[in-house]
Amino acid sequence: MQNNKIFILLPDGIGLRNFAYSDFQAIGLQEDFNVVFWNNTPFDLIELGFKEIKIQNSKSHPLTETYKNARKQIELNLNIRITKDRVYDTYRFPFSYATPTKAIKSGVTKLLSFTHSSKYGLKRIRKKINQEERKTLYYHQSLETLQKEKPAMVFCTNQRPMTAIAPLLAAQDLEIPTATFIFSWDNLPKATMVVETDYYFVWSDLMKKELLFYYPYIQESQVFVTGTPQFESHFDKRKLLPREVFFEQNNLDANKKYICYSGDDVTTCPDDPKYLEDVAIAIRELNQKGNALGIIFRRCPVDFSGRYEKVLLDYQDVINPIDPLWEKIGENWNTILPKQADIDLQMNTIAHTELVINLGSSMVFDYVAHDKACAFINYDVSNKKISDWSVKKIYNYVHFRSMPNAETVLWINSSDTIIATIEQGTAMNSSVIKEAKQWFEIINKHPSQEASKRIWKGIKTIISKQ
Repeated sequence: MQNNKIFILLPDGIGLRNFAYSDFQAIGLQEDFNVVFWNNTPFDLIELGFKEIKIQNSKSHPLTETYKNARKQIELNLNIRITKDRVYDTYRFPFSYATPTKAIKSGVTKLLSFTHSSKYGLKRIRKKINQEERKTLYYHQSLETLQKEKPAMVFCTNQRPMTAIAPLLAAQDLEIPTATFIFSWDNLPKATMVVETDYYFVWSDLMKKELLFYYPYIQESQVFVTGTPQFESHFDKRKLLPREVFFEQNNLDANKKYICYSGDDVTTCPDDPKYLEDVAIAIRELNQKGNALGIIFRRCPVDFSGRYEKVLLDYQDVINPIDPLWEKIGENWNTILPKQADIDLQMNTIAHTELVINLGSSMVFDYVAHDKACAFINYDVSNKKISDWSVKKIYNYVHFRSMPNAETVLWINSSDTIIATIEQGTAMNSSVIKEAKQWFEIINKHPSQEASKRIWKGIKTIISKQ
């Protein structure tokens, strides 16, 4: 009898939304898999009716973080060398010298990236990461768990966390096949690959092409194009609330139509409160002309700052904040984790708003899944929080080059054009929606609602080879 026990490795909470809060697990059970979550998050998945094994000690080797950071710098250096494109410099974070420890780590990272910026040097760094992780208690405990449980495969929900390295190495050393899912549409150009597995699951043919380009040691036969479970909920109409129920739950005015302003994190958009204010001013002007409009403000889930407080107070007549249902468990962004109810909240927010305004986020795809338009902010404010920040930096990122043409979204090129853009977006602009759907098909394999089924089909293919 074939072993159908599949370990779903949750190295952090990033994978919860795609793999615990979606229908992914239920589909796996329907396909006769024994699904066990290898859980390194604080969330109790047993409460959701899932099988889980808690990871008790996920401490990486003290040197791994430095090697990991050096690896990122080296990969970006090599990408620039190969493509002659300086865009990869924009994916670097500033080195920190705030404490002696951070200063030492930064210095060592810079030295390693200087001395190892070649294919051979990168290979040495990758090898050092594995060597150090195999020395850890975490690795040896992972070995013990795998030897006891004997899964047919370990599937990692996110390629980025250091906490995924040791358990995946343990599985490979026991000749258990491993795979990882590439979490986001912009991850591969950013050099965010931390783990190395036997197989890789990606959103699209475009992402497969990127993966093979940036990581030439990966073979085409190792890659499965499946789409992402991230968008599946939009096609489950059973979870849509009637308009009056949603409005009552969120203290909205039934006589108004709402647009959604989707916030960014402070790094991506330091001037986001000012953009929100500009939109609020435009909504006031539209209402003075006889319209009945409001703004639902959905902040970035990992932004718990108070930077919007003044604009929310000053424009409370037109802005209604509906905060994402996420929980802050630690100080780092990857310890701010979604609750299951947020999936339904986001879907209903989209269903009951006319369009979305933001700075270049993937919400464009969430909205077009509901046949609604997205407007991208495309101007710099006069008094910028950070002098060298610009929207030009954002839209020059590699993932925006996949946009089929400029008419894929509505562009807000100045605060003076917000009114016209809102009028255009609320008029159900079919040409923009048609172009956005084409972009969605480039970014994510369609039908989008079948991503989980395709992932399980890939898993079945892998374990059938054993």
